[in-house]
Amino acid sequence: MELRTIAKDFPPEEDLIKTIEPIPYPLTADDGANRFGPAVDQPSRKVQTVELVVFLLLVLPALSTSFLIDDQSGGGFILSAVYSILGDLGLLSLVFYFLWRNGEPLRRLGWTLGKLPKEIGWGLVLFLPVIYGANKLESALHSLGLSAPSKVPSFLAAKGFAGIAVAVVMVVVVAVVEEIIYRGYLILRLKSVARRSWAAVLLSSAIFCLGHGYEGLAGVISIYFLGVALALIYVWRGSLVAPMIIHFMIDFSSIVLAAMLGGRT
Repeated sequence: MELRTIAKDFPPEEDLIKTIEPIPYPLTADDGANRFGPAVDQPSRKVQTVELVVFLLLVLPALSTSFLIDDQSGGGFILSAVYSILGDLGLLSLVFYFLWRNGEPLRRLGWTLGKLPKEIGWGLVLFLPVIYGANKLESALHSLGLSAPSKVPSFLAAKGFAGIAVAVVMVVVVAVVEEIIYRGYLILRLKSVARRSWAAVLLSSAIFCLGHGYEGLAGVISIYFLGVALALIYVWRGSLVAPMIIHFMIDFSSIVLAAMLGGRT
């Protein structure tokens, strides 16, 4: 009798099903490999704005010091390379923390490897026209009287086996990390804040070029348009692989290959 009474008081099965809350974040087969934390809704615009301001307050002062660097500042290539590697990895850790806190998948930053060979191919194909256009623009700006260094700064000139080995590590880290930060993360957050994709592309490229003040005004402007080109490729392809390949090949040719050829590119 007691069991029957309990059964009568228990709600019907269909009512229990109706009370189950739906999962707030759409799950896919790829989420197991790409998600850091538990599924949550996309962070609000206010949260993303605060997060972006905190990030920029950390990164902009450091980037702006590039305008104060000169070829006589010393320090050597290896020290500068290690500083660059650790700085980039520190910013990457901060970005990953933001993603983990929000429960956002890596694919939101363009970290997609589903069509890896095709995206690598696009990077290889687009490298030459992108670097050709950037070099032509810098030369034109320099001819108009805008400042540009006459040679590669000493802190970017690798020497010896150790210097070249560190340079290889640096160009790999910089290509991967800076594309995740300046194309993937900043475009994601700026698009949410500004509500315009084109504004996100232009603003992220402006922030990117601030770290190249040592290249003179002509170099900064050409780097800005290089950043725009990489951002447009990212938006077009929906993947960071092609921009990473282009970024790596640009740095490899100007730093590693130049060192292997004795300063001649």
